[in-house]
Amino acid sequence: MSAEVQEEKREPEAETPEVVAKAEPAAAKRAPRGRAAQEVGAEAHVVHSYDDIEEYDNELPNWWLYTLFGTIVFGLGYFFWYQVLHAGPSIQQNYEASRVEDRRRDAERARRMGAMNDEGLRTLSHDSTTVAQGQALFVQNCVACHRADGGGLIGPNLTDNQWIHGGEPVRIFRTVSEGVVAKGMPAWGAQLGSDRTLSVVAYLLTLRNTNVAGGKAPQGDVYAGN
Repeated sequence: MSAEVQEEKREPEAETPEVVAKAEPAAAKRAPRGRAAQEVGAEAHVVHSYDDIEEYDNELPNWWLYTLFGTIVFGLGYFFWYQVLHAGPSIQQNYEASRVEDRRRDAERARRMGAMNDEGLRTLSHDSTTVAQGQALFVQNCVACHRADGGGLIGPNLTDNQWIHGGEPVRIFRTVSEGVVAKGMPAWGAQLGSDRTLSVVAYLLTLRNTNVAGGKAPQGDVYAGN
């Protein structure tokens, strides 16, 4: 057999460890895998680097984008609903409504406790429902002597800061309830009852210091309270 044929049949020699060790770094450089591949891909997104702090240009997550755009849509809708269309109550209107409700509850509590003190009567004077009831009773029963606006005719002016029989809320209640027979003031407590008398006094407290035009001259002592 010739030498050429023997060379063809000869098995290839196994690679030595030194050859394999030299080949591996070259292969790693040609085809990075795993964490190395991730780092290579991340380097392509670095837009700024300073003092080992890197700023990446990555896409925002979808949940963040949904939150952003949803907030924008909600804000535009809120603005047009309340500021352009005025379809809902404003913040001020909500506040006033809550104040009215608070005063109504305070008035109910004062009535349950009897409201037979200055603080309780003042509380009733801040409740629009109580005041409206008192005004209706005043117009029905008191205008002949005190005028519809409280400016006074036969009776004294109720809109200034002077009171003949005392300007404290409790003393006004006593005057309305018990009357002043010597001056022609009937006792309204027996006719109206305690609850409606409280409403009249609450309304009277809203009249003082309003000083309506054309009112009767002041009578009695000055009351500096409210």
